[in-house]
Amino acid sequence: MQTVLNYLKENKQRQLDELVEFLRIPSVSADPKHAADVRKTAGFVASALTKAGADNVRIHDTKGHPIVYGEKIVDPKKPTVLVYGHYDVQPPDPLNLWTSGPFEPVIKKTDLHPDGAVFARGSCDDKGQVYMHIKAFEAMMATDSLPCNIKFLVEGEEEVGSSNLEDFCRANKDLLACSVILISDTSIIANNCPSLTVGLRGLSYLEVEVVGPNRDLHSGVYGGAVGNPVNILCEMIASLKDKKGKITIPGFYDDVVRLKPAERKDLNKAPFKIKEYTKDLGIKETRGEDGFTVIEQTSIRPTLDVNGIWGGYIGEGAKTVLPSKASAKISMRLVPNQQSDKITKLFTKHFEKIAPKSVKVTVKPHHGGEAAVTPTDTPEYAAAMKAMKTTFGKNPIPVRSGGSIPIVALFEKVLKVKTVLMGFGLDSDNIHSPNEHYGLFNYYKGIETIPYFFRYYADAKK
Repeated sequence: MQTVLNYLKENKQRQLDELVEFLRIPSVSADPKHAADVRKTAGFVASALTKAGADNVRIHDTKGHPIVYGEKIVDPKKPTVLVYGHYDVQPPDPLNLWTSGPFEPVIKKTDLHPDGAVFARGSCDDKGQVYMHIKAFEAMMATDSLPCNIKFLVEGEEEVGSSNLEDFCRANKDLLACSVILISDTSIIANNCPSLTVGLRGLSYLEVEVVGPNRDLHSGVYGGAVGNPVNILCEMIASLKDKKGKITIPGFYDDVVRLKPAERKDLNKAPFKIKEYTKDLGIKETRGEDGFTVIEQTSIRPTLDVNGIWGGYIGEGAKTVLPSKASAKISMRLVPNQQSDKITKLFTKHFEKIAPKSVKVTVKPHHGGEAAVTPTDTPEYAAAMKAMKTTFGKNPIPVRSGGSIPIVALFEKVLKVKTVLMGFGLDSDNIHSPNEHYGLFNYYKGIETIPYFFRYYADAKK
């Protein structure tokens, strides 16, 4: 391993320079205006894999954005690790809250990142973490120390639901055949407290529209007699939770798995300080479902949140208008046994039922995915534990994440393979928010740790 570490040290600046170049491309998959940029980013990934030493590198077209594949088969008899990641990013809005351009990467020092962090959209989610794997692979190839086979699957639609990935996986089962899947799209507890993610929540994401009168109305002439869609939408959304933070949709909790007291106790062993949590977020107190800790609220309990809401006049100055319609985007994070399609149907039925006759309601499903729990008694999990202990100097703590990576459940269903979630970001890295960033410590630590995972996994499978 020393030769790999020497190679990484000698090429440290180049590894960062290339990441900065990667981050400059605005690969916003949700915005059709960036379709060419997304394709350009796919080309960047393919080129980086080829330069690193991958064979059979291809850009596969889909009905949406392309998927990049590459591989290095050192011996068909040896185990194969499939590395999954995504090169698309979230929209950067609101732009006015960024302290530097979202696609103009800048290195800045922060309290949590005294060595510096690269600020740019996608730096942590997931370009920075994908690029760690490419650079780790490059180092193993350059030093002739790749101990087992490797395949890369890097998509461009994760941030919009991976709608074409299942078809691709089903059509290319032989191409994607592997022993384990390795994903770095998660976080660690802290730079001095490594962790491995062992659970993810599912997702149901949809958009609702409430329509009242056939045109915008004068709020003085009609106000008080005609139902205001904005007011009604707010009332309907407010009714979706009770005062104890419980979701009121009938049947919503029917399939929720409740952990045993011992399991909840183990979950809450992860380091957590409420004062640091609220201070970091700039809030005075948390607000969630009664009867559960913050760690539990953000990992083992389902949620319902408004991600955006609009309607009426929002320009400069005043316009006394009673709007014709109002809309909102709503996401529900789901836990094991909850099925996204079922929850979407339950939400739709309930939302239509509670609408007053003064408005018409439309519910438009966007995308969803299932929750997943990864095993902790496998050779691959043990290899990840050992790799992180080697580079961080202490055993990582198993944690359940509140985020969603629908591909994990999909891989298990289609490819019949388990996943290891070995991410290196921090929850405070502002993913999906303005000023997203990724610590240089975390980036380099990931590149250093990944080769150890391959070594320990290959040794375990001999």
